[in-house]
Amino acid sequence: MNPVRPQTKSEHGDLLFKCQHCASPLIVDAAAAGMTLNCQRCGKPTLVPMMSMPASPTPPQELTDLQRKLKENESQRTEVTGYINQLSIQLHRWKLRLQTLNERKSELEEELRKAS
Repeated sequence: MNPVRPQTKSEHGDLLFKCQHCASPLIVDAAAAGMTLNCQRCGKPTLVPMMSMPASPTPPQELTDLQRKLKENESQRTEVTGYINQLSIQLHRWKLRLQTLNERKSELEEELRKAS
């Protein structure tokens, strides 16, 4: 397990840190400090570090906003990718079901022709 790296607190009371397993950037409400949450990217439990002071001077507001937006975007991309994967699996299942039904239809039509 990787050591917990210091994180920064944004102006909105959010904690910015990285997943202990996949290093994916995460953002959570400061109230979650000390809790264990599942990473949105890898799904593994990740400890939300306690608030600590940043090691370097606070970056300009514009840079902080851009970093937050980038992390939010990545989180949303991960979520959408997950939905696409789930729907692709479901589509595959429906295609297999349709194939089975078509095969059964052909079998029944063949039996009907033989019975006539």
